[in-house]
Amino acid sequence: MRAALALCRRHFVSAAFFSALINLLYIVPTLYMLQVYDRVVPTQGVQTLAFLTMVLLFALATLSLLDRIRTRLLVRAGVQLDATLAPLILDATLGRPDLPIARQALREFDTMRGTLTGQGVLALFDAPWVPIYILVCFLVHPWIGMVAILGCAILPLIAWANERATRSRLDRAQLIAGTSYANQDALLASSDSIRALGMRRAMVARQLRQREAMLAAQTEASFAAGSYLTATKFTRLALQSLALGLGALLAVDNLISGGAIFAASFLIARALAPIEQLIGTWKTIVQAQQSYQNLNTLLEGTIAQPEPTRLPPPQGAIVLEGVTVLNEARDGAILNAVSLRIEPGEVVAIVGPSGAGKSTLARTIAGALPPDRGTIRLDGADTRDWDPEQLARHIGYLPQDSALFAGSVAENIARFAGELGEDRATVDAAVVAAAGKVGADPLIRRLPNGYDHQLKLGGRGVSAGQAQRIALARAIYGDPRILILDEPNAHLDSEGDAALVAALAALKAEGHTILVVSHKLGILPVVDKMLVLRDGRAEIYGPRDEVMAKIAPPNLRQVAPPAAKANG
Repeated sequence: MRAALALCRRHFVSAAFFSALINLLYIVPTLYMLQVYDRVVPTQGVQTLAFLTMVLLFALATLSLLDRIRTRLLVRAGVQLDATLAPLILDATLGRPDLPIARQALREFDTMRGTLTGQGVLALFDAPWVPIYILVCFLVHPWIGMVAILGCAILPLIAWANERATRSRLDRAQLIAGTSYANQDALLASSDSIRALGMRRAMVARQLRQREAMLAAQTEASFAAGSYLTATKFTRLALQSLALGLGALLAVDNLISGGAIFAASFLIARALAPIEQLIGTWKTIVQAQQSYQNLNTLLEGTIAQPEPTRLPPPQGAIVLEGVTVLNEARDGAILNAVSLRIEPGEVVAIVGPSGAGKSTLARTIAGALPPDRGTIRLDGADTRDWDPEQLARHIGYLPQDSALFAGSVAENIARFAGELGEDRATVDAAVVAAAGKVGADPLIRRLPNGYDHQLKLGGRGVSAGQAQRIALARAIYGDPRILILDEPNAHLDSEGDAALVAALAALKAEGHTILVVSHKLGILPVVDKMLVLRDGRAEIYGPRDEVMAKIAPPNLRQVAPPAAKANG
C-alpha cells in the first residue's frame, strides 16, 4: 500500500502546492475589503475601486483555475491508485478468499480511494495554512488573533471527542455492513433454490434483521457525529460573530480601521474552515484509515517474489508427504498426515464415506488449497517451487460444483485465455479439441450459438450435466499431464457416463496421470489403484482389485477389464 501511494506522490505534492497558492489567494478578498473601506469609501476613489476590482477578479479566476487543476490532479491520483492496486487486490481476493476482508476488498478500496481524492484530503491540505491565517489575524490586532487561537483550540478538541465517540461505532457498522453484503451476494447466487424451497420471505426477513443491526450501528455513529458537528458549527459561527463584535469594539477605540472589522470576521472564518471541514469528513477519513489497514492485511501475503526457475513440464509423478489440512477453526484436521505415491500414467480412484476429506485432498493436490503441513511433489519438485499460474497449466482440475463463469462456453473451456492476449485461432482450436476429446463437442454444438453460447453469473444457462461436461473439457484444455476430477459423473446421464469412461480410457492411453473422486462404479474399469480415505486419513491404498477385495461385497469384486468395458 505504501509503495502504491508513493507512485502518486507527485500528484499529491502538486495538489498540496496548488493548495498553498489557493490559500494565499483566499487572502485577496480580505485585502480587497480592507482597501475598499479604508481607501475607496473615505476618498470616493472610483478609479481605485475599478483597479482593485480587476485585481480581485483576476485573483479569484486564478484561484478557481488552480482549484480545478488541484481537483484534476487528485482524480489522476485516483486513476493511478486504481491501476496499481486494483489488479493486486483482485488477485489477492482470489488467492486468499478465507480472509473476511476478501469479499468486500474492492468496496474498501473504493472507500479509501474516494477519501484520498475527495474533500477529506483537501481539508488535510488546507489545514497547514491555519497558522498563516492566525498570523494575519494577529497582524490585524492581537485580540483578533487570540479569538482565532481560541477557535483553533476548541474545534480540534471537539474533533478528538468526535473520533473517540464514533470510532468503535463506525468499526462495528462497517463490519456488520460487510457481512450483510456478503450474505446478500450468497443469496443471489442461490436465488433459484430459495424460490423453489419457499424460503424467499424467510431470507428477506433474515436480511432485514442484519440490515437493521447495520442501520442501528450506522445511525448511532451518525447521531454521535452529528452532535459534534452541530457543536462545531455553533463554535465557528459564534466566533465569527464575536470577532465582528470585537472588531467593532476595537474600531470604536481607534485601535483598528473600519475595514478591519469585516476582515477580522472573514479571517476567522477562513482560519476555522479547514478544521470544520476535517470534522465534517472525519467519518470518511476514519473509514479510509480502516480500509487502508484491512487492505494491508489482505496484500501483506502477496508481495511480489522473484520469479522461480521454470521447471520442465511434469510427467505425472505425484508424491504426498504427510499432507495435513486443518479445519476452519484450526482445532482439528480435515486431512491428517496423508502420504502416498502415484506413478506417471496411473489412474487412481479416491473413495470413502462423506466427510472423509476426498474433495479436500483433490483441491490440495490441484493447488486450490495449500496444505498446512506436509509437502506435495510433482516429479520430485515441491509444488511451492513452482509459479502457481505456470503449474496450473499442467494440471487439469474439475471441481465438484463445475464452477463455470459468466461468459461464452468457449471462454470457459479456454480458462479465459483470450483475456491474456493469446492467439484467438490457437485458443479456438484447443477449445474444440478439448471438447471433442471428452465427447462434449456434439452437446456444445446443439446449444444456442454453440461454443459462443453465453453463460450467466454462476454458469447458469446450461443443465448440471452439461455444465459438468463443459467443465471436464476445461480441465483437459491445453493437454495437461495431470488430471484431478472431483465427482466428474455426479450429474451425468448414461450417455454422459459412457462418454466419460471412454475419455478416461483414451487419456490413460496417452499417459495422463488421473485422480478421480467418485461414488459410482462405472469408472472402475479404467482405474489402476484406489485410495480409501476415512476421517481424513489414508486407510487403504493399493491396486484396484486388492482394495476392492477388502472393501466391496463379493458380487462387486469382479470388474471387467478396461479394454472390454471401454469397447462397450
